[in-house]
Amino acid sequence: MKILYGVQGTGNGHISRAREMARAFSALGADVDFLFSGRPDNRYFDMDCFGDFQTRRGLTFVTENGEVSRWKTLTSNQLGTFVRDVSNLDVSGYDVVLNDFEPVSAWAAKKQKVHSIGISHQNAFLHDIPTQGQTWFDSMVIRGFAPTVQQLGVHWFHFNQMILPPIVPVTEAPRAKDRSVLVYLPFESLPAVLDLLTRFTQIHFYCYHPEVSEDSEYNNVSVRRLNRESFHHRLHQCCGVIANGGFELPSEAMNLGKKLLLKPLHGQYEQLSNVMTLEMMGLANSMSYLDPAAVRNWLDSIPAGRVNIPDVAKAVASWVLSGEWHNCDELWQQLWDKVEYPEVVEEAMIEWYTNAEPNRYKSSITSV
Repeated sequence: MKILYGVQGTGNGHISRAREMARAFSALGADVDFLFSGRPDNRYFDMDCFGDFQTRRGLTFVTENGEVSRWKTLTSNQLGTFVRDVSNLDVSGYDVVLNDFEPVSAWAAKKQKVHSIGISHQNAFLHDIPTQGQTWFDSMVIRGFAPTVQQLGVHWFHFNQMILPPIVPVTEAPRAKDRSVLVYLPFESLPAVLDLLTRFTQIHFYCYHPEVSEDSEYNNVSVRRLNRESFHHRLHQCCGVIANGGFELPSEAMNLGKKLLLKPLHGQYEQLSNVMTLEMMGLANSMSYLDPAAVRNWLDSIPAGRVNIPDVAKAVASWVLSGEWHNCDELWQQLWDKVEYPEVVEEAMIEWYTNAEPNRYKSSITSV
């Protein structure tokens, strides 16, 4: 079986998920080609696991001062180039096109009638799950940005829908931790982030940011350029994570038992919904702006505990290679049976279901 895997390259979360899928496919001896779009070629890093991958310009969202700029998003994307890239991408030699919210390969597969399977967090929003701030326009983007024949969403809870657990690196147990805090707020200005962190002189922060070209020390903050190996080392060692409201980093953090403080990107309903869901589950605190009071309260809080997530990438890769693409029930059931939540999450979700749908689903929650 020959597979093309299209990955949205705008954020590092999609690429992190693709790395785990690349690991799983490699272990199974699968023939997979990768295509990335959404950022300049020279902005990709730590890509060795993808082999001789392809890139396209694709489509992307423009952020400014911590929020999505719809006008700049509309004017900066070159639709003529996108249409040509779709027309010139030949996917006829592939048995299936996998897609993580990547538009060029998705539209090429649709145009050439090659079976396509979307595997992304965005696909979870095609189901009946809790959301915040979603508009008609947002729903149209989710459905039309990277359309596929099949859609597999990944999320922190299934809400009794055909949604899979997060795809995260396999780890048997959290490593030893120190009292440091990992900070990744790429959509905020670096000076604003540093102004916030230097108020808490008793805490050592490791701040990774795309504006940093050389590692340096700034009072109680270690300012770091983006580096996957260094970042994951600090993720394992820290006691907590301050981040925006993306999906992949909180997923990895909760799998390691790290507490979370999240500041969602304004104008991005996916991030608003993510943060609302994690607060509902008792797995994160939030702040709507770079708020010192919120940081202080969070620093004094007690971690919720670890969410134990199985090797979802291996299970999905095996399912793809089986060719039984329209049979997802067994995959869904087996994976959620292996997810283990701390007691606080079990209690929170029982309360939510009691209020939302009094007579359904209580038995579907797995606790430690």
